[in-house]
Amino acid sequence: MPLESLPMAWAMPPGVGARMSTRAGGVSAGPFASLNLGDHVGDEAADVAENRRRWCAAIGADPCWLRQVHGTDVVDAAALRGQPAAQADASWTDRPGVACVVLVADCLPLLMAARNGRAVAAAHAGWRGLAGGVVERTLDALTQAAGCGAAEIDVWIGPGIGPRQFEVGADVFAAFGPAGRGRFVARDRADGSLRWLADLPGLARDRLARAGVHKVSGGTWCTVEEGSRFFSFRRDGVTGRMATGIWIE
Repeated sequence: MPLESLPMAWAMPPGVGARMSTRAGGVSAGPFASLNLGDHVGDEAADVAENRRRWCAAIGADPCWLRQVHGTDVVDAAALRGQPAAQADASWTDRPGVACVVLVADCLPLLMAARNGRAVAAAHAGWRGLAGGVVERTLDALTQAAGCGAAEIDVWIGPGIGPRQFEVGADVFAAFGPAGRGRFVARDRADGSLRWLADLPGLARDRLARAGVHKVSGGTWCTVEEGSRFFSFRRDGVTGRMATGIWIE
């Protein structure tokens, strides 16, 4: 099966490339079938290495892999070339040929590009990262590198757990405060407990808007509901990871 990439429907600045993998086109087996790009999920190391080789050949750029921890740290991807994966949940670069990459399987991947083409960034945004400020910290690093304001940044939101599937408890509801209330729908469980359905892409759009970003696309795919196409930790437990990357050509 050939390696598949999502159609991005995003008018990227000239000289900027971006790509997101699906689960098609690799060599992994079982719950990791087939293009698992995560090296921390229990898959065979040789299979992950081959999958990464294929994906890197397809994008034509040198990826900056991260050890993601649902935090807010943002790193300079170019400074990490040839180094072990850094613990962070976002990266930026202003160097051609270096790809900012995040791995996902329900959390949102956010790709960001300055319209002047001088810098790009990628962020891994689950609910903890969003509530903690990974969007704002990534934008700060990107706008400083590109020499522009947030209004001159375009953002693409990739597949993540959708608003019909993301059931959460009071901790997540409280983490976003009054500003996030409109993105939660209460639902009563049979045992009488109260839960909420959370709109993670909507929460990301709200954070971006408050930070000054006006142009946001994507955010329409649900990893849980499209099992043949996407890995989903919430749905499957043991599963692979997809990669989303952006680079200056």
